[in-house]
Amino acid sequence: MRRILFLILCLFIFFGSAYAQRMSDEQVVEYVKQAQAAGKSQKQMTAELLRRGVTREQVLRIKDKYENSGVAVPGSEAPSQMRKRSVAVGESYEAAELDDQKAVVDERLESQSAPEAAGIQIFGHNLFQNRNLSFEPSVNLATPANYRLGPGDEVIIDIWGASENTIRQTISPEGSIQVKDLGPVYLNGMTVKEANAYLQRELSKIYSGIGGGDPNSQIRLTLGDIRTIQIHIMGEVTVPGTYTLSAFSTVFHALYRAGGVNNIGSLRDIRLVRNGETIEHLDVYEFIMQGKMNDDVRLQEGDVIIVSPYQSLVEIVGKVKRPMYYEMKPAETVASLLKYAGGFMGDAYKKAVRIIRKSGREHQVYNVDEMDYSVFRLDDGDLMTVDAVLDRFENKVEVSGAVYRPGLYQLDGEVNTVKQLIKKAEGLRGDAFLARVLLDREREDLTHEIVAVDLEGIMNGTVSDIPLQKNDHLYVPGIHDLKESATVSIYGEVLNPGTFLYSDNLTIEDMIVQAGGLTEAAATTCVSVTRRIKDPKSTAYSSKLAETFTFDIKDGLLTGAGSFYLQPFDVVQVRRSPAYQVQRMVTIAGEVLFSGSYSLLKKNERLSDVIGRAGGITPAAYIKGGRLIRKRNDEERRRETDVLRMAQSGEGSDSIAVNKLAISDTYTVGVDMKKALSHPGSDYDIILREGDIVYIPEYINTVKISGSVMYPNTVTWEEGAKLKHYINMAGGYGENAKKKKAYIIYLNGTVARAKKSDSDLIQPGCEIVVPTKSERKRLQLSEIMGMSSMTATIAAMVATLTNAFK
Repeated sequence: MRRILFLILCLFIFFGSAYAQRMSDEQVVEYVKQAQAAGKSQKQMTAELLRRGVTREQVLRIKDKYENSGVAVPGSEAPSQMRKRSVAVGESYEAAELDDQKAVVDERLESQSAPEAAGIQIFGHNLFQNRNLSFEPSVNLATPANYRLGPGDEVIIDIWGASENTIRQTISPEGSIQVKDLGPVYLNGMTVKEANAYLQRELSKIYSGIGGGDPNSQIRLTLGDIRTIQIHIMGEVTVPGTYTLSAFSTVFHALYRAGGVNNIGSLRDIRLVRNGETIEHLDVYEFIMQGKMNDDVRLQEGDVIIVSPYQSLVEIVGKVKRPMYYEMKPAETVASLLKYAGGFMGDAYKKAVRIIRKSGREHQVYNVDEMDYSVFRLDDGDLMTVDAVLDRFENKVEVSGAVYRPGLYQLDGEVNTVKQLIKKAEGLRGDAFLARVLLDREREDLTHEIVAVDLEGIMNGTVSDIPLQKNDHLYVPGIHDLKESATVSIYGEVLNPGTFLYSDNLTIEDMIVQAGGLTEAAATTCVSVTRRIKDPKSTAYSSKLAETFTFDIKDGLLTGAGSFYLQPFDVVQVRRSPAYQVQRMVTIAGEVLFSGSYSLLKKNERLSDVIGRAGGITPAAYIKGGRLIRKRNDEERRRETDVLRMAQSGEGSDSIAVNKLAISDTYTVGVDMKKALSHPGSDYDIILREGDIVYIPEYINTVKISGSVMYPNTVTWEEGAKLKHYINMAGGYGENAKKKKAYIIYLNGTVARAKKSDSDLIQPGCEIVVPTKSERKRLQLSEIMGMSSMTATIAAMVATLTNAFK
């Protein structure tokens, strides 16, 4: 019981409560017992008792009741020790209360109809909802001299000099501290400065060195733990109510604890009421705009903060830096609103703004000039619009084309005529075509006209200069702008074939140099030039398409060319030498004497030739299993792509299965290696081509059985054994086997139809494949009945027709 009483006392000894009593003394004791047994922390018990309405006075009453009954309460140590312990408990209590209040605020913020949720953003309304801006008072400040002491404040009285002592006391609810040998000393309501002077007089009664004309001891009062105060926040805030705050707290911190103002709350006139009188009117905009915190008054016990609804809310849109809603005071003007909105943006029209006002029955529009910004007052519901500047120029002329600095220029004293504009653009380029310069001019009705300009005459003074007007555009064409860009091309056996810009006096040798030179395969005896047929004055049809010139190259120079120069759009072709050949490689692998890569020596070199160069086959070679693997060339790929495209467009059961037409990089060519080697030069002796791989395996005495058999298997080859023998070695045919469609794949890539009676077809290393029948869809009972009904109907119709024609 002593431990329980001590725990209750520690939880509430230094705290008041903002709730009415709801629990009896016995219920409090019983709850603490149960919570302690359940392992709850002090913070959890504090929060729960606070919610149930337990007060500090009730805790003291429980303590006194058990002390008077003779039950000792642990913790009756010196007051300073009790206070040290109570500090931690107090922090736990305040933290629990703060967490509880914050939870209510957060819940209310989420549930309330915020202006932002409706697309409305009011300037300053999120100030007190910013978790990084709490306005929380600092506890590390020096003790303010104007701070008024009250019950719950811990005072530290230091005495030094001839007499030394330190007194730490907490001001009692009666407003006093207990000083040994002096009794109660009342400090309630005094400022720190007043308390220091008062203690100077009172303590001089027990310390002789403090008073008198020549004191030899000094005293100083400072604050230790600061008391908490209760204040009330009313009106248009997120969570109105009573709050327990530090005695150092200000109005802004209190508003933060209440979650800030709601969507109709005012930030311009927040009233602080003390002892029934309004002592301060706070304007939050002054803090936001100017950083002024003079009105952020320190709160006292029992203060009331009242947030009224706003009086005037206006909206500003358009070209300002902060377009949103703003709360305005009755005397504020357009200039005030522009200041709150951050001023104009760079592209804003600043000479006038437009205001839409609700007159009570209809809307009214006002155009406020720049001179009236500071006198035109705004009303609740006004909408002010700041337009952008017009997308046009009032003093612009432009020059483009064959001048050194084309662009926009200012129409003023320096640039008023065509000649002055050309001079401002740093003159004409050398390719300027002066015979036809165009001046695009805008008329008053915004239509355009073209004014022909003799720029050559204007520049040399033989023609009068032309005055410019606003939005004139002078275009000076270049010679090359009026005709097709001239190019020449070179293709064939050069390192960098392509198209190049044409230059006068360009030769074929120059083009070859620009193209990086000739390749090794170039034919120096055949360099041709193809030239366009050009006759702009022709009036008759001609079938001639081009003109061709052919030259030889010797020692880097053309022979027979004379002074031949290329013309625009000529095409130079450097042919490939017919005698130039790149090595073509084939690979011989497996059972040959010297396996590896070999170069083909002639175009029609055959299989037997290359195997002969490889030293022939070894005794371990299985010549019947030799195979040839060939890479697909471009033509074969094109043909197979066409087949695949046709197969994909086919319909019905006769179309080719597309998944069987996957195009790979290589394929196997079926060859009879034995006949090829025994009959060199015959059709069996296939002609090789680049990339071929010839593989001659070792002897393989197995046969593979796959497909629709009971157990696909690989078994030993037996001479004279027939197809049935090997099928039985695989467990027999499967249920859906196509027995008559079985076929044999040989090692050399050839395929043969399997026959039951021919044992010679099955050779070592081959594979017997048994295809599977395609699944047939069985008719459902309903389909059968439908077909029967249809048959009966047709039969009845036939009978009717027969009777009709009798």
